[in-house]
Amino acid sequence: MNVCALVLALVLAVCAARSPYQAVLQHSRIRGRQQGPNVCAMQQIIGSDKKYFTNCKQWYHRKICGKPTPAQPGWLAPQPHGHMCLCVIAALPLMNIYNTLGGVGATTTQLYSDRAKLRDEIEGPGSFTFFAPSDKAWAALPTEILDALVSNVNIELLNALHYHMVNRRLTSEELRHGSSFASMYQGFHVHIHHYSNGVVTVNCGRLIKPDQHATNGIVHVVDRVITAISNNVQTLIDVEDDLETLRTAIAAAGLTTMLENEGQYTIFAPTNEAFEKIPPETLNRILADPVALRDLLNYHILKQMQCAESIVSGTPMETLQGTTLEVGCDGDQMTLNGKAIITKKDQLGTNGVVHYINELLIPDSAKTLLELAEGSSVATATRLFVEAGLSPHLTGSEALTMLAPLDDAFRGSLTMTPDMKKLMANHILKEQMSSKSLYHGQELETVGGLKLRVFVYRNNLCIENACIAAHDKTGRFGSMFTVDSVLTPPMGTIMDVLKADDRFSLLVGAIQTAGMTELLNQQGALTFFAPTNDAFNALPKAELNKLMRNRQELTDVLRYHLGEGLLVSGGLGSHTRLKCLQGDKLELGLRNYTVYVNKVPVAATDLMATNGVVHAKRTLSGLWGFDVTALPPCAALKCSQSQFISQSPFIHWSFSNTWLKLCSLFFVCVQLPRWTENRRTDLQLLSGRPRPQG
Repeated sequence: MNVCALVLALVLAVCAARSPYQAVLQHSRIRGRQQGPNVCAMQQIIGSDKKYFTNCKQWYHRKICGKPTPAQPGWLAPQPHGHMCLCVIAALPLMNIYNTLGGVGATTTQLYSDRAKLRDEIEGPGSFTFFAPSDKAWAALPTEILDALVSNVNIELLNALHYHMVNRRLTSEELRHGSSFASMYQGFHVHIHHYSNGVVTVNCGRLIKPDQHATNGIVHVVDRVITAISNNVQTLIDVEDDLETLRTAIAAAGLTTMLENEGQYTIFAPTNEAFEKIPPETLNRILADPVALRDLLNYHILKQMQCAESIVSGTPMETLQGTTLEVGCDGDQMTLNGKAIITKKDQLGTNGVVHYINELLIPDSAKTLLELAEGSSVATATRLFVEAGLSPHLTGSEALTMLAPLDDAFRGSLTMTPDMKKLMANHILKEQMSSKSLYHGQELETVGGLKLRVFVYRNNLCIENACIAAHDKTGRFGSMFTVDSVLTPPMGTIMDVLKADDRFSLLVGAIQTAGMTELLNQQGALTFFAPTNDAFNALPKAELNKLMRNRQELTDVLRYHLGEGLLVSGGLGSHTRLKCLQGDKLELGLRNYTVYVNKVPVAATDLMATNGVVHAKRTLSGLWGFDVTALPPCAALKCSQSQFISQSPFIHWSFSNTWLKLCSLFFVCVQLPRWTENRRTDLQLLSGRPRPQG
């Protein structure tokens, strides 16, 4: 009941909240309400002084920026693995802004306000908003900057403090995302960002104690000393020597004007060192290709402005190039795609923010096919493509599609032979394609000259026996499909496949005896669960001879192994039915990468043919759906004839063992006919009629 009440309270609180910050604050109040009516819960990152009002995700994950922040209501003191901080929101008598500074952790701001002769202004009449740096924010300033401010309190320090003030009262609700307000220092604007996770920033400084009301305004405590902004992001790049290569690339790509105009950009700016890490041939190729260069640079620019303090967990964010980067954090470090490569954060401009990175990010759209493969989990295939002499195809400007098998798809010897070269050439298609454009029955031509078929199944998309195992990678000129198997292109009909494999010599003879050779040579789409020699040899010799002499029965059995339609192993689900040419449907399944037919495992899969596919099977199936060789003698099943019949012609169904179905089948098919024949013979003898022969 208490849980339901808490959930309902959280839902109502979120619905009633008027801004992301208000929603987070209300959640924190609910979490801390057991400690009193004016208490809110906060989470503190272990090993740092950073505290956050908590939202649902952070509360249950107990992590912020990958660092533990476990908390439980009632934990008032630090615990070995973290603790919940309590933020008291008491309804105290209001004071003016100057006195409020002393009670909210901004005593240094209060001291400097006194020195700069600002005290009278913030004690007197008016309505101000003061973004007050915390005591730790002042302590974090570089010594030379702090000395310059306090050595000229009447001008520099006063101007700095005035830049933290707005000549009107602004609550957190009014600090909307992307808004800006004229400060009391020469009208220079302060820039506000109110993020969906409840974090509010001013010039990328996080509001750590918002909405501290005063008689003459309101105080928002921030975690840094903010500075006036007058330059756009392009100007920031122009004046930085460490971004010289980036500056040249931006000019060559024609992006200078965009970065000078209005916007809300986040630029992850590669330093000169980052460009130097790229192989010269790769870098020169991209710099000489306007399309690839523009994609490269746009991949470093987000569509929205993200200050470092707004990031509390990994989040995919869309770039101007169209794909996403995962922007996250690890403790105090900001990360990109999980890497801590950001060396300088929050260089703020009037139209965005710049973060310096020491590694160049190359999007797939600027890569060659070989570069796409080298950056994926297909190292074996990449090596074999190179050894096969196919590098010119993979590094040039041809429109191609590479089928790259996963590393664990390769088995046996990987020595480069003429056959292996031909096989690898058949893993490259002559067109640049998207898997979304493929359709069932489509034929694709390879560089090696073969035609490959496309099969579309409910749960998979396959090219011959190789099914697509990952999202497409689209490069500058080509695309890469990661597939789960090495291609086995068809080299003949089903009959040709069987004749070429010694495991099926008895089956080939049976097919010829049954007169089914033409069926397996003609055009079509069949799936053959082909019994191997082991399956035939498992039958008693007399039964096998009897089967081979009865052409109709042999034909029926073989047709029961043939399914309509071409079904590769990758097209199977956990439970699939396949219609046979004769008899009931086959029950197919896939468990732990093993194919089962009527619950019997298949020995080998996906022997591709031009008119179907062959899967090798070590048992022979009967038309009733059971594998013949899987039926042991009744004695082996611990059941005897006496369990089925007595002196009276009634069957006793009092079995308690798990072999009921098999014993019953054995009785119906074998024992019952014998019993019936014996009783008929006995009656004939009693009536004086002669005993039948045979």
